[in-house]
Amino acid sequence: MTPSEMRVFGRSGLLVSAFAFGAAPIGNFRKEIDDATSDAMVRRAWDAGVRFFDTSPLYGHGLSELRLGHALRWMPRDEYVISTKVGRLLKPARRSEIDFAPWANAAANTLHFDYSYDGTMRSVEDSLQRLALERIDIAFIHDVDRYTHGDAQPDMFRQAMDGAWRALAQLRSEGVVKAIGVGVNEWDVCQQALERHDFDAFLLAGRYTLLEQEAQETFLPMCAARNVAVVVGGGFNSGILATGAVPGARYNYAPAPAAVMERVARIEEVCRAFAVPLPAAALQFVVAHPAIPAFCAGTRTVEQLEQNLAWFSHPIPAAFWQTLIARGLLREDAPVPA
Repeated sequence: MTPSEMRVFGRSGLLVSAFAFGAAPIGNFRKEIDDATSDAMVRRAWDAGVRFFDTSPLYGHGLSELRLGHALRWMPRDEYVISTKVGRLLKPARRSEIDFAPWANAAANTLHFDYSYDGTMRSVEDSLQRLALERIDIAFIHDVDRYTHGDAQPDMFRQAMDGAWRALAQLRSEGVVKAIGVGVNEWDVCQQALERHDFDAFLLAGRYTLLEQEAQETFLPMCAARNVAVVVGGGFNSGILATGAVPGARYNYAPAPAAVMERVARIEEVCRAFAVPLPAAALQFVVAHPAIPAFCAGTRTVEQLEQNLAWFSHPIPAAFWQTLIARGLLREDAPVPA
């Protein structure tokens, strides 16, 4: 497996690289990075053959889209795929009036949820302007999950499955976008959306990883059967599959509980036995699934990006995966790299 391996993105016909550039960090997620570093990471990804870039209005209150569009502005447009999200509208405001958390020194816009038909149309138009592109390839309805909305999630989901769906389906029929989908943190929400509408793709964050594979119960087989593409983000479960079970390891953006620490420690034992870096196994496991053409990873520095690219290509023997399965650390029905 190499980062530049090109794969068909489900039934859309789009071709994407197996490694996708996740542009949340260039929106200054939790920590500010400068424009030069942002540009350098996009250039390095391009030079490595990465041709799939994912962003969102949420990321840095528009800063990620601004920076990504700037970095890609002279690249041949037909040679790469770009995805962004709908569900939030941005409105200019004074910096003193904006709560940027968890973004650091982001763009001077406030965020407002809007899953309506009109709001979705406006969102796509605004994203095109921030990106300075004539088209978006993939549009995801963003964050209609319980993690984001809590008790209000059922109502928000209904709004999105009516208004946002109608808008994106129209844009797809008009050829403005090639593929439409949903991007959330919960696989069951993705499945509910797929059961309700004719979506092409999903962006699933953190719920199909080396550590947890519940999405293989029903959702991923359904996607494979319908030729629906799934992009996996958060493949390190927000940290622990990159750092290992060290003190202070993070899982789902919080300190990892004891049971998670113990399971990761057991996976690390197998990694040591086969001289396989834990992050390399985490990256490569995800894209072995036939429904998952790409893994989306975000980095803060060129050095981190280089490390991810190296892990993505690190040789891993077949016996490594079989040992994980034999020790009950992977589902028996989870596809593994050849």
